[in-house]
Amino acid sequence: MPDLILHHYDLSPFGEKVRLAFGHKGLAWSSVETPIWPPRPDTAPLTAGYRRSPVLQIGADIYCDTLLIFQELERRFPEPTLYPAGQAGLAAILSWWADTTCFIPAASIATSIIGDGVPPEFIEDRIAFMGHDFTKPASLRDLPLNRQRVSAQMGHLADILKDGRAFLLGPGESAADLSAYHTLWFVRSHAGEEADRLLPFTPTILAWMARVAALGHGERVPLGAEAALALARDAEPEAVTGVAENDPSGLAAGDAVIIRTDDANDPIAGILVAADAREIVIRHENARVGTVHVHFPRFGYSALKRDAAPGATAAAA
Repeated sequence: MPDLILHHYDLSPFGEKVRLAFGHKGLAWSSVETPIWPPRPDTAPLTAGYRRSPVLQIGADIYCDTLLIFQELERRFPEPTLYPAGQAGLAAILSWWADTTCFIPAASIATSIIGDGVPPEFIEDRIAFMGHDFTKPASLRDLPLNRQRVSAQMGHLADILKDGRAFLLGPGESAADLSAYHTLWFVRSHAGEEADRLLPFTPTILAWMARVAALGHGERVPLGAEAALALARDAEPEAVTGVAENDPSGLAAGDAVIIRTDDANDPIAGILVAADAREIVIRHENARVGTVHVHFPRFGYSALKRDAAPGATAAAA
């Protein structure tokens, strides 16, 4: 059984990013399929309140957010790299740009076409969590706006690729390619020919997308949720380095904390065990999994002392 366990669902564009990273690195991994929208009763025991998908599990260590998942895969499996020529910072910034500026407009274009087939429970969940209305009437209303936004992003991609390079950072694929690809994959996979009519899928863009898709997904092995939880329960989290005295959070190891994200308000709570320039790590305990360490990237996430966090209502760690 592979050590890498991905909790995900197949329709998730963010899940597609990680699946392609597995393919790029030629990795075998276990697949635990989760519900498309919460509650996710067999994932929640692992994540301390983080409710998004995908989540990477390695024993009793849980990695949240695709940015950190990529970094952890790179640490454990450095070749072939996701950051050619040492361009980790540039790849991270391009990934952030793609995720934050293109995902909602592209997803809204898709729901303007297929919105009648989307379960209302999914729409209601996304409205409550993301503050965005993905119903078909709302998506059709905003279609002229979203077409312009996504077309502008695609124009930037075409400009980067116009010199004949195979991938965004040069001849080798990178994390930036996977992040820029996944939203276009989502809208084109679900909206089909109508997406090609609405957006400038030029030959240059389509050839680049084909190269990214050719990475594949590595070797996928199905795994039941209970088996994944048992693996966490039977494992010990990796040793961590603690929190430096000059950490910008001003916190220390052992502090009860709330983890706040820049773009949402997951009720994430735990005991801070480590923090450095790359990640924040909290300890979380649950009867079904025992003690796990839940890891978050530093970029886009902040730790606040629990009793000082405004409006904090997070569950006990």
